[in-house]
Amino acid sequence: ALFLAGGLSGCFQPLYSEAAHPGLVEDLRAIDVAPIDKRIGHYLAQDLIADLNGTGQTASTPKYRLTVTVSTGTQTPTVNSEINVASSATVTGEASYTLTKVEGGAEVLKGNAQAAAAYDRSTQQYADMRAARDAEIRIARALSSEISLRLASALAAKSS
Repeated sequence: ALFLAGGLSGCFQPLYSEAAHPGLVEDLRAIDVAPIDKRIGHYLAQDLIADLNGTGQTASTPKYRLTVTVSTGTQTPTVNSEINVASSATVTGEASYTLTKVEGGAEVLKGNAQAAAAYDRSTQQYADMRAARDAEIRIARALSSEISLRLASALAAKSS
């Protein structure tokens, strides 16, 4: 069984690889990510650039422009009755994105992505702020992964 599994391991390819969709990696690298407002927008933009380009640098000759707006919210479902402070919180993030062609401005893809991250709250102000920021960073990564996958899917379908 191990010999058979080892022989088949070379048959599998990533879904949105260059071999499966020629030119896709080049198209993803040619996406210019517009600056995104707020602190979470900074994290999201950096993650998108790294996910799409792979190098962490902006596109040298962009073919597409990605515009993203992000909104966040915080929910505190439980409150400690002794000190009347929430003991945990959930940060939610929603990103609306639009991918357009640089030449002509034709819309290629439009959509929304959502993510949430929970964290423990503390009575120590710095620890609480740091935990909230870490939750924002996790949300930015999750949103970036979802948006990148949707962009790859849309661009792969256009090239097929």
